[in-house]
Parts: sequence; C-alpha cells; structure tokens
Amino acid sequence: MNQADTAWMLVATALVLLMTPALAFFYGGLVRSKNALNTMMMSFVSLGFVGVLWAAIGYSLAFGTGNNWIGDTSKVFLNGVCLAEQGTIPQLLFMCFQGTFAIITAALISGAIVERMRFSAYVVFISLWAVLVYSPLCHWVWGGGWLADMGALDFAGGTVVHVNAGVAALVAAICVGKRKDYPSQALLPHNVPFTLLGAGLLWFGWFGFNAGSALAANGIAALAFTTTMLAPAATLVVWTVLDVIRSGRPTAVGCATAIVVVNASAAMPLAARALPALKPNQPNQSSPAPSRVNGTLCGSSACDG
Repeated sequence: MNQADTAWMLVATALVLLMTPALAFFYGGLVRSKNALNTMMMSFVSLGFVGVLWAAIGYSLAFGTGNNWIGDTSKVFLNGVCLAEQGTIPQLLFMCFQGTFAIITAALISGAIVERMRFSAYVVFISLWAVLVYSPLCHWVWGGGWLADMGALDFAGGTVVHVNAGVAALVAAICVGKRKDYPSQALLPHNVPFTLLGAGLLWFGWFGFNAGSALAANGIAALAFTTTMLAPAATLVVWTVLDVIRSGRPTAVGCATAIVVVNASAAMPLAARALPALKPNQPNQSSPAPSRVNGTLCGSSACDG
C-alpha cells in the first residue's frame, strides 16, 4: 500500500463529494426564486440516498465478480470490503471514491427536470436509477463487463458518469414533457452569484474527479490535473470573446456555463498519452472521444433545466 497514493485519494474523494453541493448552487441560481430551494435539495438529497444505496448494494453490483452484465451480491453491505489493498490504496477508500461518482451522477439528472417534478417522486427515481442503471453500467465499463471486454476505455467517467447522466436526463425530460409556461414567460436565473459560486466549486472539485481517476499520485494524475486547469481557462476566454462579439458584453452565466461544460471533457486528451501504461480493465480509464461527447450531453442537461 502506497501512503502517498492513499493521501492523494483521500483528498480527491473529498473534492469529488464537494461537487454535489457545488452542483446544487449552480442549478439553484439558474432557476426562478420560488423553485430555488427545491432545486438545490434535488442535488443534496443524492448525498444521502444514493450514498447509502451505493454502500448497501450498488458497489457490489458494480464491482462484484458477477458476469459480463452485472456484479454479484458478494459485497452487499460492504461484506469483505476492508483495508486490504485495491491497487495501491485501501479497498474502503476505493469504494468511497467510486461512491462519490455515483452520487453526483444521479444529481446531474435533476438539471433536466427542475421545476417540473415532485421532490418525493424524484427521490424514488434517483434511488431506483442508482441501483438499476448506474451500477450495472458501471460494471460494464469499470467492473470487467462486456464493454470492458470490447476494449472500452473510460478514464474519468466519460461513459459511466456523463453519457449515462445525459441520456437519463434526456429520457426524464421527455417523460415529464414540455414546460407549460414556456415560452410565454421568461425563465430567468434568480441568483447569478449562486451559479458562479457553484461553477467555481465544481471546477475545484473536478481536480479530484479527473486527477483522482488515476487512483495514484503519479504522472497520469499530473497530466489530468493540468488539463483540468487549462481547458476551462481557455474555454472561459473563448466564451467571453464570443459573448462580446454576439451581444457586446460578457455574461456571468455564460462564463459559468463555459467552465462546467468543458470540465466534463477535461480529463483528457493529455492523459490519453499515458493510457498504455494502465492495466487492462483498471477502473477509470478513458479515451478522448467519449469525454468530448459527454461534455455536450451533460452540459445540455445542466444548462437547459
């Protein structure tokens, strides 16, 4: 067991967990004031319900031996998950890190149905979705399932988190239907500072999300960290310039959107150079293409509300 890797992964896990409250501020600022608290709670509630379900059964379905489609129940209620090594870090720490991914993935979906779904129904939905959809798909890619056997690479959630959440958000939005008061009423953000705060904290947390996906304090983590720093910075500049060209002035919501959208694809491409050094089927591999696609999907669910 490597102490440096363990220390970095402890920090990375905390950073990723911070992203869910950050998402609450990002979404909460974009909606009308009467729906702000409900919208923020849709993110916060995932910390509890999805977090507990992940420890109870989700982790076992995702990383249990099982078959090509789903894991088994050998790790239910963290049975046998202890301080033994998982690579160079403790198994329990690996479980917690993966759990933060499950939590924020479920929370991301809320951006597509805010102001249009009862809170109680939403809680039931994300609870079932986390067990029946997220965990099996996680097993397909990171748990040695059929997508992994086909050579699918996912360094930091391009498929498991962003494409998964994007498709779920699209399906949820279609099922809920069109807004009754749009476009007859202007649906303007009620608190842009909240949105800026959320975007900044999401960027901060993404360093743990992307660089932590190396599962070690090494060169791959450093490459992902660098990309996570430079990609949003460059996009922020470009978006600001485009705003000025289009409307004559930069917009705060535009800047916040630029940071969030591009960060979904910022784990790569620099880290892609290091992929050959990773072991086959090691969780959290990635390729540049899925990451770029998920940025579009997840960004749409985040911004369209």
